[in-house]
Amino acid sequence: MNLLSIAWVAIGGAIGSVARFCPVYSDLRLSGSLFPVGTFAVNLAGCIAFGAIVGAAEAALRSHSNARAFLLVGVLGGFTTFSSYAFESVALVQDGQYGGGPLNLIGQVVAGLLGFWVAYVIAH
Repeated sequence: MNLLSIAWVAIGGAIGSVARFCPVYSDLRLSGSLFPVGTFAVNLAGCIAFGAIVGAAEAALRSHSNARAFLLVGVLGGFTTFSSYAFESVALVQDGQYGGGPLNLIGQVVAGLLGFWVAYVIAH
């Protein structure tokens, strides 16, 4: 790991974080502890983008570690959000939505894996 790689991750992370916070994400998000549509959509989009990028450019990304660090670790790492996913799942259960918490936990994992796989296969 070198300073240039760290800089690429930081720049990518800033871009991904701002993209997650953009008005489109805010408009998708439901208020309170209703089902977290925004986080679900962002995490699914991130998985699909990750699969498409890796599927389309697997060999190129292996040989260009700064591009890999920027796109996959920085941009998509900043864009998707595991901590919000965990918090919102717990909040659903705490609010008595006993089906919503597990649906969010399982749904994001299954949808994310499926989205990644489909995008990877199409792009590859």
